[in-house]
Amino acid sequence: MSTMHPQDIILDTNVVLDWLVFEHASGLAIGRAIATGELRWIVSPALQEELVDVLGRLLYLPTLLRWSARHAPAMAGLHAWAQPVAAPGPLPFHERLRCTDPDDQCFIDLAIARRTPWLVTRDHALRRLARRARPFGVAVGTPEAWALACTGRQPVSTP
Repeated sequence: MSTMHPQDIILDTNVVLDWLVFEHASGLAIGRAIATGELRWIVSPALQEELVDVLGRLLYLPTLLRWSARHAPAMAGLHAWAQPVAAPGPLPFHERLRCTDPDDQCFIDLAIARRTPWLVTRDHALRRLARRARPFGVAVGTPEAWALACTGRQPVSTP
């Protein structure tokens, strides 16, 4: 049995959708690492609230209704694999990174406060913070960048 602790990871909402709803290869690769215990997917109350809200949209938004059958399994995945953590307190001034998208501020705040090794996102506003997050031990990147860094190869693309 390994004495290694799983590495914490924060997933933005689109990456969670890629994994639990759309079953995109890059999302599935992260999901496998979470399911096998290599990664620990952490969520603050704000992140959990956003995920529940967005997953709920599968049941009523016309553009997402074709995915409505994935709502219950996605919610089950959220409850099974997301590890709740406390909301971060106010960060010291020198650690505050401002995201241009206020809805995404909670992701970067949690990553910086907890020195989470990976914030995996497709969001441009968060990815623009990658260079500034690095000194705090946080790598901000796409699922494909995570796969390349962690496995040395790109995930298989889906049709």
